[in-house]
Order: sequence, then C-alpha cells, then structure tokens
Amino acid sequence: MSIPGVTLNNGVCLPALGLGVFQTPPEQTIAAVSAALETGYRHIDTAAAYGNEREVGQAIARSEVPREEITIETKVWISDFGYDQTLHAFEKASGKLGVDVIDLFLLHQPLTSEFDRTIAAYRALEKLLADGHVRAIGVSNFTPPWLERLAASTSVVPAVNQIELHPYFQQAGTRAYHDEHGILTQAWSPIGGITFYPGFGDQRRSTLDDPVIASIAAEHGKTPAQVMLRWHIQQGRQVIPKSVNPARIRENFQATGFELTAGQLAAIDALDTGVRSGPDPESITLEAYGRDIPEA
Repeated sequence: MSIPGVTLNNGVCLPALGLGVFQTPPEQTIAAVSAALETGYRHIDTAAAYGNEREVGQAIARSEVPREEITIETKVWISDFGYDQTLHAFEKASGKLGVDVIDLFLLHQPLTSEFDRTIAAYRALEKLLADGHVRAIGVSNFTPPWLERLAASTSVVPAVNQIELHPYFQQAGTRAYHDEHGILTQAWSPIGGITFYPGFGDQRRSTLDDPVIASIAAEHGKTPAQVMLRWHIQQGRQVIPKSVNPARIRENFQATGFELTAGQLAAIDALDTGVRSGPDPESITLEAYGRDIPEA
C-alpha cells in the first residue's frame, strides 16, 4: 500500500503518514518502530522529552529498510533552548539516534515566557541546516503570534509546525497562517487520543466514539481511526498517529484507498469545539516543565 507524500517548503519530501512514539515506554519502542517499518511506515517522530530516541535509533538500525528511505524527526526540549545549548542538543539527539543527519529537527514548544531563548535556539537550527546536519527545521505547538515573532528575528521559514489537531480541535486560524507562509501542518493526536489524555480536562470525549465519524466509517467499511486519518491526509496535512499495538499500527497505515466526499469532510469539520484538550503552549515554562535531557 502506498502512502502519499508531502513536500516541504525547502523541497524535502516525506510521507503523509508516520508513526509517533509519544508516551511509548522505551522498552516498547523498539517493537513498535520495528512493526511500523515492517508495515511500510517510513517516517518516525520522536523527541528528546519522550526519553526513547535511543530505542528509535536501535529499531531503525536493526531494520532492513535503508536509512535513506526513513525520515527521522525529533525535537529539542525547552531545557536545551539557547544557541550553544541547542547545538549540543543536536549532538545528544543524533548520538542517541545513531545518525549523523537528522531529517526533521523541531523546537518542541515556543517557551513564551523566555522567547529570547527560543529565538536563539531556532538560530542554532538554522546553523545546523546550513551545515547539512539536518535536512529540514521547524517548530511545534506555535500559534500565529509566536510564529510572527519568530519570523521577525530569524531567516528560515519553519518547514513544519506540529500542533494538536483532531476533529474536536482543528486550529483553523493556525492552519490558515501555515497555508499563507508555506508551513506544513503536522497533526499530533490526529485521531483524538488527547481527548482522553489523563490530566487535561474533566469532560473528555473520545473521537473514536463520535457518531458522525462512526457513520462515515460504516459507509466506507473503515474504522473511525482510518476515517480521521483520511480526513487529515485528504486535506493536505501530515499525521503521526501513535500506537504500540501492531494490529493498530497496520490499521492506521491503511488510511488510503478510499476518498471522503466533500459532504463527509464538511461533517467532520463541523465537529470542531475550539477547545484545546492538551496543554496550552503558554503554560509550558522552565519552572513547571524544565528537565535535564541526558547525554548520548
């Protein structure tokens, strides 16, 4: 089964669907990534803060898939923001992953309380890009005001902004900004897992149980998860669903081979609540979320 590709603003191509390993324990990461690569996934998304970069690298090294066919994405945590610190964060990440070049390197949060450090960190990403150590750079969890502030002090437009995006929280304003400036929208929690993520919100509803999505899935003989992934992909977004279950990993990969109608796309669009289910990026501070990222 073929997954369509997307092209970043610097010409780098990546699959429209990848595997995310957020909250995947290190001891389960190798098996999950191995299952994904065997299924046909060619994009793996991790982060320094996830604590499983090393295991992602081990799974890739053990795979028979050539390294050049795999897109490896990881992120710098706020504790390593700052120019020199972020250059060193690359050394830590590449060492754990066991690679010389990282395909997609992002800043994990805007760190709005100390944005000067964010700007310095992004300038380090620009240096890594210019020196050929990374193939593309970007950000995660940035809203348009912070993208504007970043643009005012840096030169390279982010290739990607990875944001919470699922049928219940669609971030139309941020996506419009991306479209205007050539930034790829990459969806974390694309099938709404964050809507039942522990610790955020008291009235959580699972998109997997939504009757509108279930009805559309029944019409196509697909699962709700496949319909939601197709909704993203058909509208030009890149998605990184997370699973450690090999059957679900395979199921998610089968979000192609069918087309949602304009009416079905509109019906899913209409489910937007405008309410964030994950943490507000403005709340991510060093005082609350700072942590040491281990050396390679």
